[in-house]
Amino acid sequence: MAARSESIGTRLSDTLWRRPAVLLFLLLLPPVLWLGIIYLGSLFALLLQSFFSIDHFTGQINYRFTLSTYAELLTPANFDIILRTVTMAACCTLASAVIAFPIAYYAARYARGKWRAVFYLGIMMPLWSSYLVKIYAWKLILAKEGILTWALEGMRLNWLLEAYLSLPVVGGNSLSVSTTGTFIVFVYVWMPFMILPIQAALERVPGSMLEASGDLGARPAQTFRHVLLPLALPGIVAGSIFTFSLTLGDYIIPQIIGTSRLFIGQAVYQHQGIAGNIPLAAAFAVVPIVIMGFYLWGAKRIGAFDAL
Repeated sequence: MAARSESIGTRLSDTLWRRPAVLLFLLLLPPVLWLGIIYLGSLFALLLQSFFSIDHFTGQINYRFTLSTYAELLTPANFDIILRTVTMAACCTLASAVIAFPIAYYAARYARGKWRAVFYLGIMMPLWSSYLVKIYAWKLILAKEGILTWALEGMRLNWLLEAYLSLPVVGGNSLSVSTTGTFIVFVYVWMPFMILPIQAALERVPGSMLEASGDLGARPAQTFRHVLLPLALPGIVAGSIFTFSLTLGDYIIPQIIGTSRLFIGQAVYQHQGIAGNIPLAAAFAVVPIVIMGFYLWGAKRIGAFDAL
């Protein structure tokens, strides 16, 4: 019996070795089925639902093709949700790039040996902890009775925080229930996804190019603007793909930290789970897909995927 089993395995191995196309087909079949049926199939169902509408009198879905659901996205309340989400995603991406660049530059140019390992450990460690734990930890830090307020009171600077929280749009009763608090947590959570691609791009920049720029009389600011930044731009754009897209679709952070103003993820959750308006929820969900489609198209044109 064992010999027979070994014989079957040998013949199968020989057949696959002689026909590599069959082996490649068998290897690719499971992921292709998963991508085609589970992922693309669910996206198609989502897109299809967005072309239906809901009867606001009966609450039933009208399964007739219409663009009226997409027209609802242009109403002031819904368009404000889209604009708020895109603005937050853009601000978080810009802030992440500004903060991440010097960190990535130090890691690419100066960190060596054990310090490079410490750098990677410090960057990756936040990703190993629970997503919800990090958010609730920040909620405690930013709360009115949190450590940040306590520290500012100890430095006699609580008046500065109160003045800032009194500002419209960005302020609130405390940082944990303000747009600023949402912004801070978004930047913290997605920061590793910006640092690593920038570092990868900076490591590809030859040090001789920076030295040549200095030898030709360029000041450090000129070297940064005309040499280093253009060469690191694909890495910045690659990192922005993560930070921008993740901010667009996230609904947990603004649900826990922030004001009552909705983001796209929250709108999808409420319309699908609470209001039962699945077509409008699907239309809202299509918005980030469309935005990221154009974003990825532009990123590919400047070679950002080379730094992923």
